[in-house]
Amino acid sequence: MQHSWKPVAGGILAIIAGSLNVLMTLAIMLYTYVPAGQWGFVPMLLNIGMVAVLLIVFGVVAIAGGICALRRRVWGLALAGSICAIFSVGGLLGVAATVLVALSHGEFGRSPTAG
Repeated sequence: MQHSWKPVAGGILAIIAGSLNVLMTLAIMLYTYVPAGQWGFVPMLLNIGMVAVLLIVFGVVAIAGGICALRRRVWGLALAGSICAIFSVGGLLGVAATVLVALSHGEFGRSPTAG
């Protein structure tokens, strides 16, 4: 089967969206950190800590899925990563990545010789 550009483009878009998500979440966490005596880090953790952790996890999964899409391996992880990219700062990039990865399902293989 001939390879198309779809999984490569989808992987690149997922990696960009995931990277933006991780970087923006870390920037927001650093910006909202205000020292408050001995409890300095606690207000930030209570306010946005759990949401930030979830967004960073989505970003990391999007990056891992983008790498799998570039390599045309593990279609499930590539699709999960592109879906996680939807919940990022670049949500439209995630939608495009999801469509491209879903359309290129037949190009993914499990063995090193396939693909």
